[in-house]
Amino acid sequence: MTEIQRCTWRGMNGDPFYEAYHDEEWGVPEYDSRALWEKLVLDGFQAGLSWITILRKREAFRAAFANFDPDKVARFGDADRARLMADAGIIRSNGKIDAAISGAKIYCDMRERGEDLGDLLWGMVDGKPIQNRWTGGDVPAQTPLAADMAKMLKAKGYKYCGPVIVYAFMQATGLVNDHLTTCFRHEECRKLAR
Repeated sequence: MTEIQRCTWRGMNGDPFYEAYHDEEWGVPEYDSRALWEKLVLDGFQAGLSWITILRKREAFRAAFANFDPDKVARFGDADRARLMADAGIIRSNGKIDAAISGAKIYCDMRERGEDLGDLLWGMVDGKPIQNRWTGGDVPAQTPLAADMAKMLKAKGYKYCGPVIVYAFMQATGLVNDHLTTCFRHEECRKLAR
């Protein structure tokens, strides 16, 4: 019996929850704009924390943020904000909560102007995932393209979307395939590209 070869994330191997995220979700091309916005918000909440912390709280975030329905979140007011700050199931940060609410408003405004977040993001990679071929510890924390995407998102008004956060977002949503070439998911994710 051959052991499955995965990426070498700290703390992943032997954690069934984390392995399932790696094996089934991370790096899979996501084209749905609402799902992309949800992931962008969650990556913003990750700032200064480990991804596994956010991943373990993801269902609580979904419950707290109306399943990341941007129309509902855009209407959140003071009572919702106070509710979120009191919710121990999520990350309670004034700045990150405000960024999520304002991000929902930006998402809705863009959509009303005929601008689709998914089309905008995928347009930056010419509509198909970048297929990197990392072999080990050479995976960067950010790239010039991530910096350009972060700059574009910030120009639209999004917050908590610097180049490092944006590159993690790009990796997670399959805008780039950063599974190591030794990982069984590298080839599988490559085949999922449109």
